[in-house]
Amino acid sequence: MAANLFGRYVWLVDILLRYRRLTFQEISDLWQESGLSYKEPLPLRTFHNHQKAVADIFGVEIKCDAADGYRYYIDEPERLEGNNLHSWLISSYATLNQIQADNKLEDRIIFEDIPSGQTWLTPIAEAMRRNHVLSITHHGFGKPEASTFEIEPYCLKVVKRRWYVVARSPYYSGRNRAKGIKPNDVYRVYALDRIYDIEDTGKAFKMKKDFDVNQYFEGCCGVITSDGPIQRIVLLAYGGFADYLRTLPLHESQREIESNDESTLFEYHLKPTLDFYQLVLAKGDQVEVLEPESVRDEMRNFAKNMLNYYTIKEENEPCKE
Repeated sequence: MAANLFGRYVWLVDILLRYRRLTFQEISDLWQESGLSYKEPLPLRTFHNHQKAVADIFGVEIKCDAADGYRYYIDEPERLEGNNLHSWLISSYATLNQIQADNKLEDRIIFEDIPSGQTWLTPIAEAMRRNHVLSITHHGFGKPEASTFEIEPYCLKVVKRRWYVVARSPYYSGRNRAKGIKPNDVYRVYALDRIYDIEDTGKAFKMKKDFDVNQYFEGCCGVITSDGPIQRIVLLAYGGFADYLRTLPLHESQREIESNDESTLFEYHLKPTLDFYQLVLAKGDQVEVLEPESVRDEMRNFAKNMLNYYTIKEENEPCKE
């Protein structure tokens, strides 16, 4: 029932974002066509209750403009557009509502599977809500075996079809504090698909007031963080590939600085971690790093290694009969 109610709130926000301004009758007509109404009209009292719920959940008001024929609209919709979580929820639930409205669409909308979110996402989110310490059994890549330890889950992040939990480590934070090592508080990122078991310890923790997740990932392209400085990086995109970068930027700092019929220059301000190099390498010969020279050299090393993989060496050729 709660999920259905939330779906109704999202539906209301979604149609007002799409249509901008609607009378109550227009809203009710659209409601009857949706997959949530069971073909029943929308009661005015229910609509007003949904108005209040939207304000509480999404932090925006649905107002009525009497001078415009008593049309309803979302006041300051940019507040929703600037919130990644709210935008994702609205988009996801709006699509689900559409599928419910017409079962014929069920096999015609394909979603990308994120395996790591199926098992551990709910218990971690619940622990975050209650500020409970978790005991997790985690087997990191490159580690000989799994280990069990406690974490204080701060936030969740999804990158490249993997869910990650950003957590404060009580062990390393306590060790640093005892030895006078800076920083006193140590935060780690754990992939959910490397977690084998989770247990809620029942112990509560208080989130550090000075922790800012956006600052923690500032200048990063994924989940790999760095203490290095943010650098200005210039990327050259060849031909029509610039359109792909315009519609799906590599990083939020992306800015187009020059363009002609053959290529386009893009500027970034970020930390060139492995995540960044993997993003650029995935674009193949469609892009080229121009500046700085240190990042260009690193890309050159990656290219040399790849060329070695695909270069035919006579001494390594398979035996011929």
